[in-house]
Amino acid sequence: MILDEFLMRSKSDRVKKIIAILKEEYPDAGPRLRFSNPLELLIAGILAAQCTDDKVNEVTETLFRKYRTANDYANADLDELMNEIYSTGTFRRKAEAIKECCKAIVVEYKGDVPNTMEELVSLPGVGRKTANMVLADAFGVPGIIMDTHVIRLSQRIGLSDKKMPDKIEKDLLEIVPKKDMTIFSHLLAFHGRKICLARKPKCDHCKINELCDYYKQV
Repeated sequence: MILDEFLMRSKSDRVKKIIAILKEEYPDAGPRLRFSNPLELLIAGILAAQCTDDKVNEVTETLFRKYRTANDYANADLDELMNEIYSTGTFRRKAEAIKECCKAIVVEYKGDVPNTMEELVSLPGVGRKTANMVLADAFGVPGIIMDTHVIRLSQRIGLSDKKMPDKIEKDLLEIVPKKDMTIFSHLLAFHGRKICLARKPKCDHCKINELCDYYKQV
């Protein structure tokens, strides 16, 4: 128990240093999906599955002008909606999920996107990652947004030895200060895109390499 507490404090201290360094490195770190309200971010989150943020932003630039409310999506023609989001991949599944999700929002929440984890994950097509993103970036509720970069970097740095996203998230919730959870997620995502690449991380150019378990082994 004493060893576990020591290791947790050590990781917590490391996280604080990582956040401080990466804040200087990426002062503009924040959401990459474009949105102006919770519904838009929710839709963008559904579209982002197995798709790049840039492609989602390209699609939603037109989509958000055409569909403005949950009721608009709920009543949309399925074929027309599929055509609108075709380039994001798995378009039939996403279109069906968007329609069913928005029907639930209209019926259960009077057209307003709910603002609790329990309510959000109960919506069709919405998992913890999208729910955390909506809560954090649209409602200002601190949370860990478990995208592929956060998962990869958490494992490489040595902040979690788990493989499943929900278990990694649980580890991070114990060591990341609550007030910094959202920015921590965005900082790791920015760092993952620029330096800590999936196939060939640029360790020699990394500002946090001295705090990283992976770097110490290469």
